[in-house]
Amino acid sequence: MSKPRITVVGSFAVGLTIRAPNIPVFGVTMLGSSFDMGPGGKGSNQAVATARLGADSSLVAIIGKDQFADIGIDLYKAEGVDTAHVKQITEKPTAVGFIILNERGENFIIMDYGATNAMDPAFVDRAESRIRESDLVMAVLEPPVEVAMRAMELGRKYGKKTILNPAPAAPLPDEIFPLVDFLTPNESELRILLGLRPDDPRPSRELVDLLRKRGAANVIVTLGDRGVLIVTDKVDTTIPAAVVDVVDTTGAGDAFNSGFAVALAEGRDVIEAARFGVCCGALVCTKLGVIPGMARRAAADEMYRTMRASAAE
Repeated sequence: MSKPRITVVGSFAVGLTIRAPNIPVFGVTMLGSSFDMGPGGKGSNQAVATARLGADSSLVAIIGKDQFADIGIDLYKAEGVDTAHVKQITEKPTAVGFIILNERGENFIIMDYGATNAMDPAFVDRAESRIRESDLVMAVLEPPVEVAMRAMELGRKYGKKTILNPAPAAPLPDEIFPLVDFLTPNESELRILLGLRPDDPRPSRELVDLLRKRGAANVIVTLGDRGVLIVTDKVDTTIPAAVVDVVDTTGAGDAFNSGFAVALAEGRDVIEAARFGVCCGALVCTKLGVIPGMARRAAADEMYRTMRASAAE
């Protein structure tokens, strides 16, 4: 099988992570531990993860010309991510994220998107030839919404599969939904897309129906340790989570989306693609740090075989 070609329109950021006993409140100083600095950004994470799973992956992004940018450039060289459409600018710094992990592995993140905010639809157009040659196009919402919409438009123009991971969640125009083959929010993002509070108590399955009425045909909701909800015209089911010892949940959504995308690009149906995505999402939670935890293909395939065997029993 030839490598699936995946183009990710997104972002690169450097993550600065520290562990703390609890998520802090303003005005309180606490001692942390296990400080780590490394590459992040949802688009970058997904480009690296899809490449690590065997895809021919390309990232479309803007970064600064600074020491943080060098971290990304070195990463892509090591992981085999195509950077023909990664631009460096001097006007804005490379994006950064500050991540606090509590003792349960839950996280609190503050982002400064920096150079990512310089992206616009015209910049995406510069990658049109790559999108035309791709099997699947992914986008996230760290760049401006109109950037994600243009990525989806170009994917649809050339008949490619499209995935929009609406993270971090932002209001979306209804016009974007018909361009998206698979919309992949988590539960809080699902609610924000509908203009609700992130903790709205209504069942996610009920809220998916509201989103589908706005034009989102295929909605895949990640449910954390409860698995993944899949709702399409033909499928309405939940895939259970894989049981692992959780160390750090940061990057679980990116890992899921990456596994899901690679499996779809390889021709698997939505249920099996989601199951493969669940395996990748689980594996990243077993290590501290996103990139160190992103699954290699052999590990993802092994967990996938185990999950399928369990499902067949």
